[in-house]
Amino acid sequence: MNSFQLKVLLKVIDSGSFTRTGDQIGLTQSGVSHIITALENELGIALLHRARTGSSLTAEGQTVIAHMREIAGHMEQIEQKVAALNGLTIGRLSIGSFPSFSARYIPTLLALFKEQFPTIDVHLYEGGYEDIRKWVQDGMVDIGFTALPVHKVDFIPLLEDPLYVVIPKGHSFFGRGTVHVEDMTGQSFIMLRSGCETLIEETFKQHGVSPSISYDIKDNQTVISMVSKNLGISIMPNLALPEESMDLSYASLEPKLVRNIGYITRKGKAPSPLALEFMSIIDHCFPDQQSLFKKSDTS
Repeated sequence: MNSFQLKVLLKVIDSGSFTRTGDQIGLTQSGVSHIITALENELGIALLHRARTGSSLTAEGQTVIAHMREIAGHMEQIEQKVAALNGLTIGRLSIGSFPSFSARYIPTLLALFKEQFPTIDVHLYEGGYEDIRKWVQDGMVDIGFTALPVHKVDFIPLLEDPLYVVIPKGHSFFGRGTVHVEDMTGQSFIMLRSGCETLIEETFKQHGVSPSISYDIKDNQTVISMVSKNLGISIMPNLALPEESMDLSYASLEPKLVRNIGYITRKGKAPSPLALEFMSIIDHCFPDQQSLFKKSDTS
């Protein structure tokens, strides 16, 4: 088993496709298949299910994949440390993020990073909070942007993102500056299921509020569209809101509700040289927020 075989295997797992993997690394689909088959023959187990709809890990593959990612991570760190001696001109940085943070901050962070390290291969993966935590724990990404609460990773806080009540034109709440959580009782409600629902549900429970949850939606823009069509009201984080809308108004929630956003790294594992460089850029972009918090090492 060599490092190239491992890299090809992990690309197939992450992309779910032999063809897409081949396009990424400059091989044909049959070339990728040949590499995976050779690795399976060497190990004596089948690692992947092959189907027309894509590829997925077998039970045996699930058993060993965490160790393979660990080995690949060590190999990557060796390559990066050698590259550091030569000016960090080669290597790979993988980042996990959730959509609203990606849209607002990731382009700037990546532009600053690529300005300093134009030849470094950067990969961005988007998902939910739990996806991101798992990617960091498994070594699939070097750094993940997420929100509290988190477990079994190191969390570095960056900013507070307040949540607002999103109200359609024509609703009795429209134009109000503040909406009390008790006012939500009986309201037709659209729940955004992107991670913040835990904060919202806990607040409802604490105040004995029972809105009529009509829809459970994962996509920010879908919630905005549904509220604008007067299908209900919602509560959404500031980062997910469009700056202007004639059909919507945003009201502060009383009591105030915020999500604490930061980035996570693998617990007990030193970041790679490239990850440290990217972390330095993050800290430079969020200097004021960093001073408000202490590093939180959650268990």
